[in-house]
Amino acid sequence: MLLIFPPLAKACEPPAGIARLAAHLQAHGVPCRLLDANLEGQLWLLDQPPGASDTWSRRAFRGRIANIAALRDIATYQVPDRYRRAVSDLNRLLAVSAADRGVAIGLADYQHKTLSPLRSADLLKVSEHPEQNPFFPYFNQRLPDLLTGVGTVGFSLNYLSQALCTFAMIGYVRAHFPGLKIVVGGGLITSWMQRPDWRNPFGALIDHLVSGPGEGPLLEYMGSSPALSHRVPPDYTALPLTEYLSPGLILPYSAASGCYWNRCAFCPERAEGNAYHPVPVATVLSDLQCLTDQTAPRLIHLLDNAISPALLHALVEHPPGAPWYGFARIDEQLADAGFCHDLKRSGCVMLKLGLESGDQNVLDRMNKGIDLGLAVRVLTNLKDAGIAVYCYLLFGTPGETVVEARRTLEFVALHGRAITFLNLALFNMPLYGDEAAEYGNQPFYEGDLSLYTSFRHPGGWDRKQVRHFLESEFKRHPAIAPIIRHDPPQFSSNHAALLCGTQ
Repeated sequence: MLLIFPPLAKACEPPAGIARLAAHLQAHGVPCRLLDANLEGQLWLLDQPPGASDTWSRRAFRGRIANIAALRDIATYQVPDRYRRAVSDLNRLLAVSAADRGVAIGLADYQHKTLSPLRSADLLKVSEHPEQNPFFPYFNQRLPDLLTGVGTVGFSLNYLSQALCTFAMIGYVRAHFPGLKIVVGGGLITSWMQRPDWRNPFGALIDHLVSGPGEGPLLEYMGSSPALSHRVPPDYTALPLTEYLSPGLILPYSAASGCYWNRCAFCPERAEGNAYHPVPVATVLSDLQCLTDQTAPRLIHLLDNAISPALLHALVEHPPGAPWYGFARIDEQLADAGFCHDLKRSGCVMLKLGLESGDQNVLDRMNKGIDLGLAVRVLTNLKDAGIAVYCYLLFGTPGETVVEARRTLEFVALHGRAITFLNLALFNMPLYGDEAAEYGNQPFYEGDLSLYTSFRHPGGWDRKQVRHFLESEFKRHPAIAPIIRHDPPQFSSNHAALLCGTQ
């Protein structure tokens, strides 16, 4: 079997999904090959002379090798201007590579001028003309050798930015290797299949779709029954671990699916009915020890929606052997100053915190389970311990107007010294969440595969007004603007911990 991670996503760490699937398949005697077409495709595209003849594009092409090397050198991350220049020039090369095709490519996104990943008709159209995809010359050359002796091809489709390229590759495989079976899974496929009105529009193109974790379904599809009574750690050895756009390996690891809190209003996970399934803590520790011994990572990225309190305690008692970061909930555990210092000693360099709002009423309406007084103690403790904070804020929820948003501004400005990075997001209403009907819905993104809906804001604070507030007030506040500028361009949180000193 060949497992493919298609373009386009951030190429700074190996794809965890196909590494996990490969380990499970091989442990059950199913031979498996891996292809990170996202990394390979971007590196191939960066090596193609740009069609644009402007000075910036010519300079970026001449410096591409040096800029790629710079992103693989930890010293670059200590010189913000050098880091930003390398990212900007590489992003420029991707941007001009397919502009004449109506495609906007970047280090973190892929958008077509007329075709949408949210319309199944457009995805099928893409599959019928794979030669029109900017990555076609790459996968037309790369896939034939890899598909020799392969009976099944699996695609891991996780993000909207991957969808158009994924279907171009599927169309290519279907046209040139009609005898092969095609299986598609991943986060985006799971979200689509969780829709109550789901009707598979891809039955004539794709042999099998997988919702949720793919280990069991893939084995069954391959004619094998799960035999192991224990979980096996992911296997990254078949991936080009030294080629990613980071200074050493960033090792992704998932210790749970779903969220242990799972109570927030408007949560997509809850709307899709995704239950919480943690890996036993002892298994997590064993996996991390095995993987760090095997790969010597520069940084461990824990992928959980929120690292459980039990796992945080276990990491303090049994440090994983490399610097690490991930999402955590603002709770009493982090309000313990001693515990935060213990986390730092365990290797924690950054925690991502979903604060969402600096107004207590808004938090209560969202059922976040966060007290602002507690949040202040957590932020203070993490700063004192030397742990960076990547803080997530959400604007435009039904319980928020500009009055509450200004309270968030005041909160961030007051405590900004304890916030290292900021992520500002506009609220999207999950199409099939419990709350959607309450506020009225109408088409938000055009397409039969959309996961969100528009809604009537009870306070009349629409998205245009939210954007105006963010651009004219929030981002311009003198205590907040430096935090916004500190965020790594394109790679955002995936590179942020590297700017905090992990060498």
